[in-house]
Amino acid sequence: MCSGDWSTGDVLEDVAALVAERNRIDAALARRVRDAELSQAAERDGLKSMRSWLGGHCRLSAAAAARVVGNGRVLAHLPALAEAHDAGLVSAEQVAVAATALTPERLAAAVEQGVELGEVDAVLTGLAVEQPHTDFVHAVRHYLSRLDPDGPEPDPTEGRRLSLAKHADGTLSGRFELDAVGGEKLQAALESFVQADRPAGHERSRAQRLGDALVQLCDTSLAAGRLPTLRTVKAHLAVVIDLDDLAGTATGPEAARMGFGAVISAARARWLACDSTVSRVVFGPDGAPLDLGREQRLADRHLRRAVELRDGGCVFAGCHAPTWWAEVHHLVHWLDGGETNLQNSALLCERHHT
Repeated sequence: MCSGDWSTGDVLEDVAALVAERNRIDAALARRVRDAELSQAAERDGLKSMRSWLGGHCRLSAAAAARVVGNGRVLAHLPALAEAHDAGLVSAEQVAVAATALTPERLAAAVEQGVELGEVDAVLTGLAVEQPHTDFVHAVRHYLSRLDPDGPEPDPTEGRRLSLAKHADGTLSGRFELDAVGGEKLQAALESFVQADRPAGHERSRAQRLGDALVQLCDTSLAAGRLPTLRTVKAHLAVVIDLDDLAGTATGPEAARMGFGAVISAARARWLACDSTVSRVVFGPDGAPLDLGREQRLADRHLRRAVELRDGGCVFAGCHAPTWWAEVHHLVHWLDGGETNLQNSALLCERHHT
C-alpha cells in the first residue's frame, strides 16, 4: 500500500501503535540489560560495565547507553511504572525522568522522611500515562524539591554535560548543558574573540563567528602549552600523511588522517604543516629502529609512534580508547621470550592491558 492510500485515521492509528511497540521493546531491552548488569556479563566479556559494552558492541552513544542502564534500574524499583512501560503506555524517556528521583541519596532521604515509594510509584505512573510529558517532568521536579526543601544548594557542576558526535566526513557536532556560572565563563571567552575580530563588510552569521571563536579558543590554549600532558606528551594536533602527498601540490582528498580519526585532504594537511613540527617515520631498516629484539624491554618513542600509527587506539574488541590512554603491550609476553618489535606489539588501554 502506498502512502497515498492511507486515510488520516489509519495512518495516525498506525503511528500510535508503532510508538507503543517501541515502548514495549525499550522496556524489554532495559530489563535484559539489567539482567546482564546483575550477572556482570560485560565484565566477563572484558569490558568495565554495560554502558561501555553497549557503546562498543551495539554502537550506542554514551548518553543512550547510560539511559538504557539507568532505566533498567528504575524498573526494578517502580513496579507500577515498569508494568506501564511493558504495556507500551510509558516511554523510555519518561522512565529516564523518573530515574532522577531514584539516586541512592534521594532514596535514603525518602526513607528518612517516611515517604512510601509505592505511593510515589502510583502517582508518577498515573501522570506518565495520562498527562503531557512536560507535566510529568514538573511533577518529578516537585517531588524532588519537597524531598529536600531545606537542603544545601546542589553542586551546579552536576548538571554540566557535553556530547560530541563525529560524522563520517570527520566533521563534529554536539550539544552541551552548562550551569549559569559555567555558561557565563564560556560566553565571556567566546565573546572576547568575536569582538576582537570584526572586519568591515564581513558577512558571516553570528553562529559562524561563534564557531570561529571556539576554534580560536582551542588554538590559543594548545599554543600556550599549558594543557595537561597525555602520556608524557603535550596536547597537540596529530596528522599522518605520506611524504609524496605532503611534498606534492595536488589537493589530494582524503590523503591524511588526524589523531581523532578525521580524514582530511593533502592541501589541508600542508596548511597545518606550515606551523607544525614534522616527524619522519619509516617502516623499515633505513628508518627508526622498530625492531629492538630482546635487548630492550620497553618500547621507545620510535616504536610507540609506529604502533600508534598502525593501531589507532586500543585494539580490544569493542573498546575505542584513544592512543593516549593506551600502552604498548607485548603480544608474546617479555617474560615468555617475546621480543620488543612492531610485530609483537599492540596498543591496549590500562583496563585491557592488565
